Amino acid sequence: MSAATLTHDALMPRPPGGLGAGAALALLVHGGLIAALTLSVDWRAQPPEVIAAELWAAVPQVAAPRAEPVPQPAPPPTPAPAPAPAPAPPPAAETARPPEPDIAIERERERQRQQERERAAERQRELERQRAERAEAERRRQAEAERQRAEREQAERRRAEAERRRQEQLARERAAEEQKLAQLREENLRRIMGQAGSATGAATSTGTAAQDAAPSAAYSGRLVALIRRNIVFPGQVAGNPAAEVEVRAAPGGSIIARRLLRSSGHPEWDEAVLRAIDRTGTLPRDTDGRVPPVLIITFRPND
Repeated sequence: MSAATLTHDALMPRPPGGLGAGAALALLVHGGLIAALTLSVDWRAQPPEVIAAELWAAVPQVAAPRAEPVPQPAPPPTPAPAPAPAPAPPPAAETARPPEPDIAIERERERQRQQERERAAERQRELERQRAERAEAERRRQAEAERQRAEREQAERRRAEAERRRQEQLARERAAEEQKLAQLREENLRRIMGQAGSATGAATSTGTAAQDAAPSAAYSGRLVALIRRNIVFPGQVAGNPAAEVEVRAAPGGSIIARRLLRSSGHPEWDEAVLRAIDRTGTLPRDTDGRVPPVLIITFRPND
């Protein structure tokens, strides 16, 4: 009976030994869970730091946020059974406070404004200096133009005075030459009259001179043809104006002087006629063997 009893006890389950170890394990697990929730909620509920700043030429430096104390882990629960504590509510977010006025930023702004005022004043001074330089350059240019104009006028007056003196000198020389020619003509006439033994005029002539002073009818045409061969005039003259020239010659035919008695109205044609007379140099003799001392010849461009 004892053997049967022992065999039967060995096969029966053991009686429970109590709730202490299970309660301690449950409290430990719950405590770890509560600590993890507390750390997670405290990290997510931390309010962000509000910072206000205005950037100018120099970026102001902002202090770093204060270090928050690191929460310590909850101590391990005691083995004594205790009700699970309720999770602590997350800390309320701190109300963001407006930033206080930054004196450095205000000073920076004032410095920037002062620099702007100084730059504006400098630009104004530069503009005034440029205007003064342009005005001075314009004044100098006008003074130089006035000086050059005065010099040109003075040079024109000097040239006009020199031309007037030259014309007066030419007039005096021409008058002296004409006087000499008149004297020479009188001497030639007296000599010719003294050499001629008898008069050479026509039977109906009423003059008293030994010879006619006027050239023959064919002599003038022959003389004009001779001089026209030396005329060089490439221009064109409207109409057919006449240039009347007085030619004085020596008894041998050499041209002593020539002068324009009446202009054709075209100075180029007048000068061409005078140059042609100078090129001719010597006048031919008339049919009576003499050269008239004074001739008045008319030249027309289209004859």
